[in-house]
Amino acid sequence: MQHNNHGETPQNHSQPVVDGSNTESPAMIEARMIDHEKASLTKFDKIKKVVGPFGVVLILILKFGTKLKFALPALKFFPMLLKTGGTMIFSIWAYSQLWGWSFALGFVLLILVHEYGHVFAAKCFKLKVGAPMFIPFMGAIIALKEAPRHAWVEFWVAAGGPLAGAVGAGACHLIYLSTGNPFYAALAYTGYFLNLFNMMPTGFLDGGRMVTALSPWLWIIGILIAGAFAIYRPSFIIILILLFSLPRLFTLFRKRTDEENRFFEISHSKRLIAAFIYFGLIVILGTGMLFAYIPITSS
Repeated sequence: MQHNNHGETPQNHSQPVVDGSNTESPAMIEARMIDHEKASLTKFDKIKKVVGPFGVVLILILKFGTKLKFALPALKFFPMLLKTGGTMIFSIWAYSQLWGWSFALGFVLLILVHEYGHVFAAKCFKLKVGAPMFIPFMGAIIALKEAPRHAWVEFWVAAGGPLAGAVGAGACHLIYLSTGNPFYAALAYTGYFLNLFNMMPTGFLDGGRMVTALSPWLWIIGILIAGAFAIYRPSFIIILILLFSLPRLFTLFRKRTDEENRFFEISHSKRLIAAFIYFGLIVILGTGMLFAYIPITSS
């Protein structure tokens, strides 16, 4: 400790002096010191505190702005994600009321794979297509913003869904074979069945659009199959399919325009390829159902 010339200890006048006559408690003294420090802040210091965070943000924008501008085009996909994601979540909730969350999630993901098969096929032919929109207990739809130019294009856009759906169901089947978990067998069986049902050659179903590359007269067979479902397993969906199939079916019995004739024109080799894929998919999906089926046994 240093002393002055008079032998006294120098006092730090910036600190409060506590003597016997001071009745302030240590807490009161500390609070007064904080108030003193706040009062000593200049107006510039206060402005600096307010503007500081905004300055940091500005610096980050200036620093990374050139990188962020490349991400801005991705924002145009936000409405697409909202439409698909929102209806997808709602569908999962709706199905979960019947089957539980796990199966509902797997079921909706299988539908999503199917629908994006259509989207991918449409993009391959440079067709403008909307994002999938889920409708609980009816599946999902995509909106083609421009019609396929001819039957060959329509065939592939329609086939994209069942092809992708077969892959999705097959993946579930492989997981079941690897783990022995019957949950994945149930998902696989459901995926095979949904895609096989869609292969029915009628109406707005994928099969009805695929057979335009084979022969539109196959729509009659599709109507008979749908009619059999309506009789033995009546449901709202099958009735809807029948009703929406009729307008297209009636076109078989009237004279086609030149534009319609050009639409159905397709080479013999392409027709054979379409037949191979269409009937091959039916065999694969049907076989998959048979092997994924697990009989329920009473314990």
